Amino acid sequence: MLNLAFIFHMHQPYYKDLLTQESGLPWVRLHGVKDYLDMVQILEKFPKIKQTFNVVPSLFEQVEDYNNGKVKDKYLELSRKPAAELSKHEQEFILRNFFSINNEKVISTFPRYYQLHFKKHHHLEFLTQDYLDLQLLFNLAWIDPSFRQNIPELKKIVLKERFFNEQDKAIVLDKQLSILKEIIPAYCLFRQNNQIEITVTPYYHPILPLLCSTNTAKEANPKTALPKEEFRYPQDAKDQIDSAVKYYRERFGCPPLGMWPSEEGVSEEILPLIIKSGIKWMVTDEAILFKSLKVKKRDTKLLYQPHLLKRKEGELNIVFRDRNLSDLIGFSYHKMKETEAVNNFMAHLENINKAFSAKGGSASGGKNKDILVTVAMDGENAWEYFRNDGHDFLELFYKHLSEAPFVKTTTVSEYLKNNPAESEIKHLSAGSWIYGEFGKWIGNPYKVKAWECLAEARKALQCHCEKPQSGDEAILKLAWKQMYILEGSDWFWWAGEDPDGSFDRLFRLHLANFYKLIDKEPPAYLSKPLTP
Repeated sequence: MLNLAFIFHMHQPYYKDLLTQESGLPWVRLHGVKDYLDMVQILEKFPKIKQTFNVVPSLFEQVEDYNNGKVKDKYLELSRKPAAELSKHEQEFILRNFFSINNEKVISTFPRYYQLHFKKHHHLEFLTQDYLDLQLLFNLAWIDPSFRQNIPELKKIVLKERFFNEQDKAIVLDKQLSILKEIIPAYCLFRQNNQIEITVTPYYHPILPLLCSTNTAKEANPKTALPKEEFRYPQDAKDQIDSAVKYYRERFGCPPLGMWPSEEGVSEEILPLIIKSGIKWMVTDEAILFKSLKVKKRDTKLLYQPHLLKRKEGELNIVFRDRNLSDLIGFSYHKMKETEAVNNFMAHLENINKAFSAKGGSASGGKNKDILVTVAMDGENAWEYFRNDGHDFLELFYKHLSEAPFVKTTTVSEYLKNNPAESEIKHLSAGSWIYGEFGKWIGNPYKVKAWECLAEARKALQCHCEKPQSGDEAILKLAWKQMYILEGSDWFWWAGEDPDGSFDRLFRLHLANFYKLIDKEPPAYLSKPLTP
């Protein structure tokens, strides 16, 4: 039997300014109303489909901040402001930022939104009604199509199409916040019903191997340029793991069994930390499997099974994603018609099943051995490139999977109960799901500079904590939180590749706040962009 494990990874960076409680970017709220809830709720129609959702605690913490009114969202505040009262500066901000969604698959499906996009592109004058309609349509378009269709108040506004009023806008924004409040309870419910497994990532999404040592990047790629001084704080990696497990226990009432290491970044050095935390299995990319076993050719016999990591601290199961199948959904199928895409994926599964049925039958006296095919991918960013935010594709896909006699969807933990890992990996190669190395986060001059800035700040924190009087305990706790936020992967991902400078600004803001929290003047270099 072909067992298919889907693992959808839900993640956003930590946007909130710890000193002002302001969030300069709206992506937790907007992805919250577009992706995090409906991706789980759709499974209610398909009870045979089992899936795994990986949650980054710092993402859910930010969702909870919205639910508890603990964050000021600049985009939300400017959306709420009456269009007639917008200043010139605020109008310019809205024009610059409120078309931030897929033009072809989303904006073009709203005639009025598309008209406003045309006006902006041709530098035509915007009137008060234009700004009001833009405020509403930006927020409406980010709400998942299923909610726009099934929530009567939203459906009415969709049908209205244009010439909205302030009351219409208030309804859209209030419904957004209502949807956010349903996310965590929905995950709890579907987990309790055993239809989904929830796994976890280290709290603020750091690259664990690089926290343990930036020199690890050389193991994955010897040509990697390193910072002048090694960043080596395995204790921070441990705290990021342990705090994630603690958060999970508090929200779901039990310990997590699985972990998606941030960016599927792994190394030998992180294994004792994960084993000691109580995690039973983790996932990474197939490239790491073949590097670890020194296999030069892609071998699906090795790929489609769990493996065991036996270390002196204990044991940890590891599964490897099928990169080809995962990337077909993530990057290719949005270019195809839904029927064509689904048929293509099902044909791949059928070919895999036939190949392994033949192998199993000949090798084991006619008995077919179970195999595990793991599809692990970003759970949010792909869907806006699909028609109808991916619903047409997913519903047809889940229908075919439910009816296929040769495939069964499963969670990794469920599979491991009946199929213990038999193959052992003696040494796990370092790398991530991006080319099996760490070049997305370290190596170019701007990423190296970011690590050097972080190392300088981390050393300052160490010195601060060693003082006899290190200050107010609550402030010190906040300084540690700020440091862990700074260790998140996204700042390094975008260093040198930031299209509008927003992540550079956020990184410098978090760094400046950190120095203020330990009562030190922020370095002068933080006043200017670190990347071009």
